[in-house]
Amino acid sequence: MTEREAYVAFNLTDNIGSVGVDRLAERFGGIVAAWENHPAKVARQGGELDWQSEFAKAKRYGISILTPVDDDYPPTLKNTRGHPLALYVKGSVKALSMPSVAIVGTRRATQYGLDQANRFAHDLAQSGWCIVSGLALGVDAEAARGALAAGGITVGVLGSALDRFYPDANRELARTIVKKGGAVVSEFPFGRAPDQQTFPQRNHVVAALASGVIAVEAPIKSGTLITAGIAADLGRVVMSVPGRVDAPRSAGCLKLIRDGATLVRCAADVAEALGELLPAKKNVKSDAKTVQPPAAPAPAFSVEESMIMRELDAAGVSMDKLVELTGLSPQRVRSLTMTLRLKERVRFLPGNRVALPREF
Repeated sequence: MTEREAYVAFNLTDNIGSVGVDRLAERFGGIVAAWENHPAKVARQGGELDWQSEFAKAKRYGISILTPVDDDYPPTLKNTRGHPLALYVKGSVKALSMPSVAIVGTRRATQYGLDQANRFAHDLAQSGWCIVSGLALGVDAEAARGALAAGGITVGVLGSALDRFYPDANRELARTIVKKGGAVVSEFPFGRAPDQQTFPQRNHVVAALASGVIAVEAPIKSGTLITAGIAADLGRVVMSVPGRVDAPRSAGCLKLIRDGATLVRCAADVAEALGELLPAKKNVKSDAKTVQPPAAPAPAFSVEESMIMRELDAAGVSMDKLVELTGLSPQRVRSLTMTLRLKERVRFLPGNRVALPREF
């Protein structure tokens, strides 16, 4: 058995993820030895586990299987706690490692939400960003279409196995994504149907692949807010498109802005929010007039913001540690650090850490 095969075998089992697998590998001296010493070699659906057939099916369907030991496994995902043990990829594996922005939103989008998703994706794709989405109906699908219309690359992350494609209405869109140089990806083994567990896992991959997440349109109770929360926890830049204050389908986006997410009106705002992460080959298109704003005054800090900054250094402090040191709630710490990020007084680092800017 190779390391790749061991990862795929673990991915077929239940109740163990990359964190548990890493602990076993450390204990037994490698991933293969971890598998050999793993007592629960039972498939998720019960019965004998057949990892060999996964590779046979992948070859038959023209699908690449990536594991953390493969060079093409996306580094942004590999460096994230809880990363998938395997990725099933139809299309370009290189697309997963491009500079990416995720665009997410409600399945029941209004025409306004669809228009904004298409516009943001089109303009960002033109500037060199790969557009990542959950390939759901509504905002996600329209973002993919916007990127394709711009001749850009887009990646769709499924909440089901590739051979149990969901939703079926986006199957032709998925084919176009692959044909145009993008990818459709899933962490789930062949045969896994979508369920209540698969979608939150899908949301984690969407957030982890991207440098930032844009919420376009979402009600208060929405998977979009879950994805935004995951992104914030991972240190990604969380952005939100404003909508009408009395529109239920914009309530979630407005809440994100109130809680500290960056308000974005166009691709230029996204470029500003992402700063040095912006691909350099093109300029983003802005819908706003090109006017140089006056120099902003030095930002003032609240007592709670000062409490946060007092505990930081250039190396970074974890969110959990900040909660412990300040005595503030996790939600409050997350909101305050996002606000300080907007004031350019903190940086988000991998591993859910917050640090002072380099010049400090």
